[in-house]
Amino acid sequence: MEALVLVGHGSRLPHSKNVVMEVAEKIKARDIYDIVEVGMMEFNEPTIPQTIKKVIDAGAKKVIVTPVFLAPGNHTERDIPKILGIYEGDDEGGHHHHHDHDHEHHHHHHDTETVEIPEGVELVYRKPMGADDRIIDIVLDRANGL
Repeated sequence: MEALVLVGHGSRLPHSKNVVMEVAEKIKARDIYDIVEVGMMEFNEPTIPQTIKKVIDAGAKKVIVTPVFLAPGNHTERDIPKILGIYEGDDEGGHHHHHDHDHEHHHHHHDTETVEIPEGVELVYRKPMGADDRIIDIVLDRANGL
């Protein structure tokens, strides 16, 4: 059984989660994956670990984690891999790990939680969307008032 877990950023406002939930519902309707669920990076629940536990408990043997983010950044490159237990970077004494987060932006990540992946379950982590041509079409539609 395959599960698709969409990861949203989360926000103090409901819009971020609502959009990701709507994307999940539309993907569910296409009937490609056995299970489609959403996990939120911060501010909202379910958290990523809660969602991954849920899909594994439901019998998923392959869990495909896909961030619904446009660009790679701290969350997709470091925070989510850490939560998934697959982060291979170096956070120790790294001058290269100083991030320009000087704007007051206190995240309340679900930092302490990590995911336990049982034996026999494959975890796949995908990249964010990037400047995909399909995104360009959406941006142009918005620019044209569509």
